[in-house]
Amino acid sequence: MNILIRADSSSYIGTGHIMRDLVLAKQFPKDNIIFATQNLQGNINHKIVEENYQIELLKTNNFEDLNQLIKKLNISMIIIDHYDINYNFEKKLKEENPTLKIFVFDDTYEKHYCDILLNHNISANEEKYINLVPKNCELRCGKKHTLLRKEFLEAKKQQNTITKNVKVKTIFIAMGGADHKNLNIKILKAINKVSNKSIKVNIVTTIANKNLEKLTKYCKNKKWINLYINSNEIANLMIKSDFAIVTPSVTVNEVYYLDIPFIAIKTAKNQIDMYKYLKKNGYYVMKELNKKILKKYIKLFLEKK
Repeated sequence: MNILIRADSSSYIGTGHIMRDLVLAKQFPKDNIIFATQNLQGNINHKIVEENYQIELLKTNNFEDLNQLIKKLNISMIIIDHYDINYNFEKKLKEENPTLKIFVFDDTYEKHYCDILLNHNISANEEKYINLVPKNCELRCGKKHTLLRKEFLEAKKQQNTITKNVKVKTIFIAMGGADHKNLNIKILKAINKVSNKSIKVNIVTTIANKNLEKLTKYCKNKKWINLYINSNEIANLMIKSDFAIVTPSVTVNEVYYLDIPFIAIKTAKNQIDMYKYLKKNGYYVMKELNKKILKKYIKLFLEKK
């Protein structure tokens, strides 16, 4: 079966869509997986190539371009992981390709015309999709459907063997691969101001980060900061940390799975549902970065034994 995955990455969109699609692709080992993506600034299309998947570059996000590609490649199923592809777009795809199976990602409870819908966030609520999808749509929602890379599954097994230095607090920071709100340096400055103990910070980002040069310059010659760019060791960095500062996104699914205490700072509209879920369940969250509150939370975590 030929499966087409439609997703983009960029300095604005971020890298999460492609990364989770690469995990999902592993669930179809006997099928031919092809990615349809645009060549946007700050994309991580190289990750797709590294996993040995074929890429078809689209010039636009227009219906015609995608429809032509589906017909040209004889696609049996399309996986859509894109906020700019909506119900009408999907319905038209089905009308033009009646046998095409449509599988969509959703984490904002939008209306979809699909055969399968996946919301793999820990906050996902199947009941919210009533009247938003066709009656025969297969819903895959919640923790049991969370997509986790192999490195997280392996890290979970090794977690109990990790010995932490009780004299040094280790903090993991991940503000998204693109960090489009440019929060990394602000968070590092907040940590530096409230900490009177020995600390170590492991901060991760990617080349999609438009502020990478500034971040690299800030981290230079600061022995307490380790900056990782395009790291393949995210899970290992997490399990060696005492707590994490992350966005309420896919990364929360990962720290939750590894049972790492965390502070979550919302940076995008699509994180609202996860933010509300975490707040309701008593986790440390912020609707947006507030330096005063962040310092308070960091101090609380640093003082925990």
